[in-house]
Amino acid sequence: MKRLVGSCVVELTVGDITSEQTDAIVNAANSQLAGGGGVDGAIHRAAGPSIMRQTREHYPDGCPTGGAVVTDGGQLAARYIFHTVGPIWQGGRSGEPDLLRSAYRSCLELAVEHECRSIAFPAISTGVYGYPLDLATEAALDEIRLFLESQRAPENVRCVLFSEGAFGAYSRVLESWDR
Repeated sequence: MKRLVGSCVVELTVGDITSEQTDAIVNAANSQLAGGGGVDGAIHRAAGPSIMRQTREHYPDGCPTGGAVVTDGGQLAARYIFHTVGPIWQGGRSGEPDLLRSAYRSCLELAVEHECRSIAFPAISTGVYGYPLDLATEAALDEIRLFLESQRAPENVRCVLFSEGAFGAYSRVLESWDR
């Protein structure tokens, strides 16, 4: 499923983000950038040990929630990995919506800074961080749309989802853009 935002494309797919042929992929990292489970672990395994060396060397203090840092893509097809830290869901009254939006925006800003034409996102914070999928989806796609409307870049934003259920949630929000 695809939608245009100006001349930019937002598209959805179910799959493995580590195999994406985009300029950058986004890693849903922990604040210590220490590797972990889920998307984070899969990206570190596929990209190789140079990624952990880069994060330790360049970002010894980690990354704050809502921020993002960059490494090269290691053994992945992507040139870059943008490591972002999404919020842990605490009921929505601890700034989680703003922090989640900031995580997406920080990655999009890195994409523009590094002249990326394409970027692939996972569903940040919806795994072990417990962010409700429907709420995370609305915040993610709204922030992506706002950024593309103002910056007109990157040309292609792909949301690579882990399940048909996540794809359905993202599809419902993307379809609402037509209304």
